[in-house]
Amino acid sequence: MRVVCKVDEEAFAIGNSTDFNINNQKQFTYTFWKKVKDIPNFYMEEGIDLLYISMFVFGADRLLNRKLAADSWSREIELFIPVLSYDKFISIQNDLERMLNFLSGDSWKLSFRKRGLTQKEKQVKAKMEKNQRDKRNYNTISMFSGGLDSFIGSIDLLQTQKVPLFVSHYGGGKGTREYQDILKTKLNQEYNIDEDNFMQFYAAVKEGDEDTTRTRSFMFFSHAIALATTMNQEVTLVIPENGLISLNIPLTYSRVGTSSTRTTHPFYMEQLQNILTKLDIKVKICNPYQFCTKGEMILQCKNKEFLYDNIKNTMSCSHPDNGRYIKQTEAAHCGYCLPCTIRLAAIKKSGITDSSYYYDKKYSKGKKAMEDFNTYKLAIEKFDPKYAFLKIQCSGPISESIKEYSDLYIRGMKELADYLGEYHV
Repeated sequence: MRVVCKVDEEAFAIGNSTDFNINNQKQFTYTFWKKVKDIPNFYMEEGIDLLYISMFVFGADRLLNRKLAADSWSREIELFIPVLSYDKFISIQNDLERMLNFLSGDSWKLSFRKRGLTQKEKQVKAKMEKNQRDKRNYNTISMFSGGLDSFIGSIDLLQTQKVPLFVSHYGGGKGTREYQDILKTKLNQEYNIDEDNFMQFYAAVKEGDEDTTRTRSFMFFSHAIALATTMNQEVTLVIPENGLISLNIPLTYSRVGTSSTRTTHPFYMEQLQNILTKLDIKVKICNPYQFCTKGEMILQCKNKEFLYDNIKNTMSCSHPDNGRYIKQTEAAHCGYCLPCTIRLAAIKKSGITDSSYYYDKKYSKGKKAMEDFNTYKLAIEKFDPKYAFLKIQCSGPISESIKEYSDLYIRGMKELADYLGEYHV
């Protein structure tokens, strides 16, 4: 598929292609330019470009159904992208393509062309330069998804008296924004912070039906990276995620394609950091829980009482609105997907009472739940700690800290086995 990416109604065209304009609300909706009141400086061109590229990539990801690919999975996608920093992006074209190939499992080709600021961008820049209000300058930005891991990450930062800028994203479907809003209120009350410490962005594709959307994390992170370019200092970008999920090891070989998303895989993070460095964007990516299981994150949280009171207000499920198919009226944890299962295993390890609602944590309601349970069962039966150092390489290359990652994987699988033992695994 060839996609001509646009930010306005320019005449640029390529034969045998699809036009995708992120500023055409019939195709794409986003709120980025509405969230600028307290930013200290206008965005670096490279930050704007990276954000737009992530939106174009996410749009293409949604537009082309994997079922249409020759192998029903890996697609060939060519994007023609307008950028402000043409020379820099030409110089990192291969790096970007390599990162996207790894992230989504497709073959990406990017072609860039030079553009200037849009009228909207000029208006925002002029408005910011006239604004004389005191503006906050952060040296830490933390991703805030509404999940259990990001909530623990928020607590741990605030317990050390470090108040970051929290950045959230939500799109189609129910569940994500509702949980973000609840947790935001709880954190504001507990730590006496305010709404200005949170920025919540909406971005969604109006067309397309592909739902694997492996590239979503790139768009999520790029919002935070663009914001970081407005600060007058190097910014640490905290991406709180337990190490087992981060490694994204497929539980069985039959599920390498469908289950091995690479949202925070160390190799992906390494590639993204390399791109930021080459773009002269002063952002340091950090996952403080890279070598922790989810259960260990809970046990090591710096404010356990507050965490325990609010675990029910976090959302870990990979599809919280799918309960509508069985007449659930509210977004809820399914209880059987891998993120839900790892969550339940972690909470069991912590020994606390979980008052969260799961509509099928016994793996009994439907074919998908039973298939997932059998996958977990087979993975545990076949698990051999002796080969952990090989297994951790299944979703991507690990070049450093092999022993630490292997030990993490072994501990994570033990958490999973201890929980599933209740179901006679």
